[in-house]
Parts: sequence; C-alpha cells; structure tokens
Amino acid sequence: MAEFDWFNRETTEAQSAEDALAWAKEAYARLKAQQQGAPEAPLDTPPEVLEVPIVPTAPSLLEQAAAKRDERLASVSLAAIEVKTELTTEIQLDSDFLWSAEVLAAQGRPAAQVSIEEIDWLGKLRRGMEKTRQGFVTQLLENLGDDPLSEQSLEQIETLLLKADVGIQSTDLALDRLRLRMNEAVVDAAEAISLLKQELREQLESPLGKQGIAPLLAPIKGRLNIWLIVGVNGVGKTTTLGKLANLAVRSGYSCLMAAGDTFRAAAVQQLQVWAERSGVAVIANPSANADPAAVVFDAIGAARSKNVELLLVDTAGRLQTKHNLMEELAKVRRIIDRLAPEAQVESLLVLDSSQGQNGLRQAMAFAAAAQLTGVILTKLDGSAKGGVALAVAAETGLPIRFIGAGEGLRDLRPFNSFEFIEALLAKN
Repeated sequence: MAEFDWFNRETTEAQSAEDALAWAKEAYARLKAQQQGAPEAPLDTPPEVLEVPIVPTAPSLLEQAAAKRDERLASVSLAAIEVKTELTTEIQLDSDFLWSAEVLAAQGRPAAQVSIEEIDWLGKLRRGMEKTRQGFVTQLLENLGDDPLSEQSLEQIETLLLKADVGIQSTDLALDRLRLRMNEAVVDAAEAISLLKQELREQLESPLGKQGIAPLLAPIKGRLNIWLIVGVNGVGKTTTLGKLANLAVRSGYSCLMAAGDTFRAAAVQQLQVWAERSGVAVIANPSANADPAAVVFDAIGAARSKNVELLLVDTAGRLQTKHNLMEELAKVRRIIDRLAPEAQVESLLVLDSSQGQNGLRQAMAFAAAAQLTGVILTKLDGSAKGGVALAVAAETGLPIRFIGAGEGLRDLRPFNSFEFIEALLAKN
C-alpha cells in the first residue's frame, strides 16, 4: 500500500482560509496520534498542545493570516511540542508548521486529510526558497510601505523581479496587471502583493490551460508510462531520476529504470545506487559506450514482461549545441514511439535553477529534439534565482512538473503553483 500518493495529491483552487492555528492544532493532534498508533485525540484539547486564544482572520486573505501568525508565535512557547516522524526531520508546531497550515488551509485542504510529508515538504520548500527570497520580499515591502501603489514603486518591483530571474516577459505581464488595477482605483500594499501573487500563479498555470492538461503529472495506472529525463551535464538528471523512482514506489506504482547514459563514467553505477535505495530494478548494458537506443529497446521489453507502470529513462548529458548528441536523443524518442506506441510518453527537461536564464536557453534548444512535455526544476535550495520557473513557463510554454529543494531522497515533489508562489513571497 502506498505511503502517500504524491502523483495524485489533491489540488484545489485557493479559497477562504480557515483559522490557521485551529487548523494546525487539529492536524498536529491527528498526526501525533497517527505516529503513536493511538486513537486520534479530541480536537478541542489535544494532549501536550498549549491552549492558545484563536484569533479569527479575514477570509480569503492569506496575508492577514501571516500577520496573525507572528502575533501567535510571540505569545506562546512552542519549542516543547514535537512529533517524531519516519522522515529525517521532526515536525514541530513552529513557524514552519503554522505557515504550512495557512497554505494548505487556503487551498481548502481538510486538516484530517493532510499527511506528515506534506507538512514537512512545505516547510522545506519555504526554507529552500530563502536565498531567492532574501532581500526580495524585504525590499518589496519596504518599497511599497504604507503608500498606495505608484509608478515609482512599479519600477522598483520590476527591478526586484528581474533580479530574481523572473524574466522580461513574465515581469512585463505582472506589471501590466498591477498598472491596470492602479489606473482603476487606489491600490494599497496588501492588495498589490495579492495581485502580484495571483498574476504569477496564473503565469505558471498558463501552459496547463493552453494544452488542456492536468495540474499534476501522474503515471496512468494499468498501462506503460515512459518518462525520458533529459538535460545538459551537471544539472542532476540521474539524481532526479532516482528521486522520481522513489516517489513513484512510495506512491504505489511499479517502476523500472533504464540506464541510457552510457557515456559518462560511472553513470550506470550511480543509477544502480539510487535504484537500490528504492528497491527498483535497472536495465543497463555493461559495454562501454553502448547504444542508448539499444538499452531503451531492452528496457521496454522488460517493462512489458513485468507489467511495469513507469519506465524512467536516464539519458546522456549533452550540450544543446552538439548536433550529433541531440540527434541521438531524437533516435531514442523514435525507438520509443515505434516499440511502444500505446505508452504514455513524457519528455522532461531537468534544469538547474541556479543557472537562471542560461537554463531557459537550454529549454528552448532541447524542445525540438526531445519533444519536451515539461520541466523539472532542481536545486531551488541552493539558488537565488528561483524566479526562473516563471520565465520558463512564460517563454517556453512548458509546464513545471516537479521541483527539487534539497539533496535527500524525498526532496523532489510535484509542482504546485500556489505553494511555490507563497514560498517565493513568504515573509521571513
């Protein structure tokens, strides 16, 4: 049985937020009881949870909930409240937990249906985006201040967005929306930030709407799904593939890996290490410089014989300027189309977020040869250029499908535009 099906994680429209502290207390009590294997505690007075006055927040305004969180943390000591988990970290009813509660509640997620992994991941995403956020949010709030939105503050917002590598096209779209609203009425700082968040979310979701595809990319149960993992050297393709395999297995899917990177030294061995960590088999050719298409041929046969639902194909790192290597990638895709016409095929480009606009140019070059269907953005925790996700979506028309914010096995998750923008613009 799956631990938690991340590929089919519930996604809903943002709506009126419940009181974040009440939501957090309910979720905390349930998760603690779950970990201890005991009946769930009463929600009104969960054991070991301090009684704190609940301060109602205005509906539909996540920013107001964030302001109330600061007041709550100042009025109560939460350091002693912990839940032991099976993850590598401990869940605490601290600022990360409360922020995660606000974000999940604002998406209409019932506290009774939230997993420990979701809470853990959101806290990690918020921390991982800190380098991108440092200075950005602080300067944004300072520039807006208590004064209404003005042309001068719009210019400052433009500079901040470009510094975060949001890209010219995406920045212009955001400014146009703010300027249109400013010409209609007086816009205070809170409304300006709310409008900015809404515009950035819509930009990230635009490729999904244009192509009529679901917000989450999930393997189709009961049939063969083949996902090609492509990208230049050094972006973390093999590591990303290993994390995807782990995510698939824990979400209840049968999985197989194909070691199509036959040129890089020790690439096959690296993939086998990742496979062992998740209990997944690897199809590889022991010969040096073996034909990647031949490996894929064997892997498709093995996947069919074992009724595998998800075949993950590692490919050789290549520069977008190397014509012969790009042709080889196209050959692998032709083999897949010929041998498995019934398979659901995805071609996912791995981008290192720290490369910023260079990564965007890679995406444009790979699009034709690999028939890209989406992007995986990695290394958000080590980058100050997390805004490149918006540039990728706006200028390539490709949806962001997964994001990585950490080096651990569980530090890759399906992309959620609402959570990403909240993490990007969260108050420190």
